[in-house]
Amino acid sequence: MRLRALLETEALGLRLLGGEDELDRTVRGVMTTDLRDPSRYLSGGELVLTGLAWRRNSADSEPFVRILASAGVAGLAAGEAELGDIPDDLVSACVRNRLPLFAVNEDVAFATITEYVVRQVSGERAGDLAAVVDRHRRLMTSGPAGGGPDVVLDLLTTDLDLRAWVLSPTGRQIAGAGEPLAPGICAALAGEHLAAVRTGRRGPHRISIQGITYSLFPIRGHGRGAAGPAARDVRETVLSDWLLAVEADAGDWPAERLDLLQGVTQLIAVERDRRDAARTVRRRLAQEVLELVQTGAAPAEIAARLRVAAPVLLPGLGAAPHWQVVVARVDWDSGDIPGGPVAQSLLEEILVDPSVSGPEPSDRIAVAHAGDEAIALVPLPSLSGDAGEDKGPDSALHADELLATVRDPLAAGLADDGRLTLGVSAAVHSAEGLRGALEEARHARRVAAARPGRVCAAGHHELASHVLLLPFVPDDVRRAFTARLLDPLRDYDRRHRAELIPTLEAFLDCDGSWTRCATRLHLHVNTLRYRVGRIEQLTGRDLSRLEDKLDFFLALRMS
Repeated sequence: MRLRALLETEALGLRLLGGEDELDRTVRGVMTTDLRDPSRYLSGGELVLTGLAWRRNSADSEPFVRILASAGVAGLAAGEAELGDIPDDLVSACVRNRLPLFAVNEDVAFATITEYVVRQVSGERAGDLAAVVDRHRRLMTSGPAGGGPDVVLDLLTTDLDLRAWVLSPTGRQIAGAGEPLAPGICAALAGEHLAAVRTGRRGPHRISIQGITYSLFPIRGHGRGAAGPAARDVRETVLSDWLLAVEADAGDWPAERLDLLQGVTQLIAVERDRRDAARTVRRRLAQEVLELVQTGAAPAEIAARLRVAAPVLLPGLGAAPHWQVVVARVDWDSGDIPGGPVAQSLLEEILVDPSVSGPEPSDRIAVAHAGDEAIALVPLPSLSGDAGEDKGPDSALHADELLATVRDPLAAGLADDGRLTLGVSAAVHSAEGLRGALEEARHARRVAAARPGRVCAAGHHELASHVLLLPFVPDDVRRAFTARLLDPLRDYDRRHRAELIPTLEAFLDCDGSWTRCATRLHLHVNTLRYRVGRIEQLTGRDLSRLEDKLDFFLALRMS
């Protein structure tokens, strides 16, 4: 319980004299003392009750308060029965040491306060311990493997009236007790958790969203960190571990309740490991197909492997008439952390439809990894239209859509030293097309890698334009080209605030249309003509010529 709850209980007769900012401290016990030095009997978290018999003069207050503050007590309650008003020197000492101070009305016995605190704290602990015992009894019969994480979360709801959800590192809801969380809230919770883990903050992590406080607990799988969190770099697991979000403020929980929640995360981790083990077959299938593709195997041999893979990845739907390849890479600044396994786990999560709850949709994704690169083989089920025509490519993946809902959480997990880049191929309908799809996805990923940002993606459609060429222009050539065309304009803008660069961008974006450009910039056409003339004068170029327009366009894209 918290100090605030004591103050709000009128029967206890407490009046706050100082420490309003500290009322969220947790009370774990109560102690009555008139000793000048009670430190040997304090363990921290107590509400100390005193009749002030230890005080002989004003100089005694500071040492007494300092002893309590050093012991970590929650607060001090002084009785008014002996001295009447609480001495100012005691109030001042508590303010200096940030120790909340209460006055106890002379009509209220210390025994009343003691009984109330003990009853509240003991009741919480007894309830938690009973829940632990009952939890083990029921899990012996149902178990997480029998009902998934939802079984464990139901126990939290029925035993402790706690609503909780299991989330992936991208914010996808895997399991939950009660109403599903809104996608925006899931993403915010995942982002906060990943940021806290990367900065080394101790859990559980707490965050308030729309006036509701959530406590976040990591779920670390035994298979991915059995040696203990200190034995592995946090970057190896932070982007693959699930988390447990509980709708409650764990800051005032007793140790027993925190232990219970840690036990819950361990039970869910067992289920996570079981599901990871089930992915082994799909990962092996992807590895076999991709090895055939990369070694130049005959299309008939690749097609045979695809026929084996399709029923596993698309149970009940037969063969997949179309396939896509997605390539991802995770790079860390230090270069000493293998990025392949991390990228593999991320792809298995990212390629799940974010609108679908639960982990099962990931069972239709096969991802292999080699070095720092992960490669996903994505089957697209046949979708027939009214006339029976094949519409498989209509369900194809798009690079921007894949990262739209997960970019913010993943950026928090990558922090300042990691990058995720992703490339997506076009859909192909035969084994012969897989080799080209793989190369296409790799080229797209390199285009994404040339862009700024911690999480970037590019699709196959970008490979048929200038976007494919720009990332591979050497840096020194890029700088020289852009400086020759744009530096005179930037210098002029700095001196005269003329906005020539924005005018140039708008003019090219409007395909050289004077009327549309003037309307967009809210300028008179004559003013626009003056600005364009100044651009041409400063650069020696002619914006009526296609070649000069193209040069300016490329310079702006590379700048």
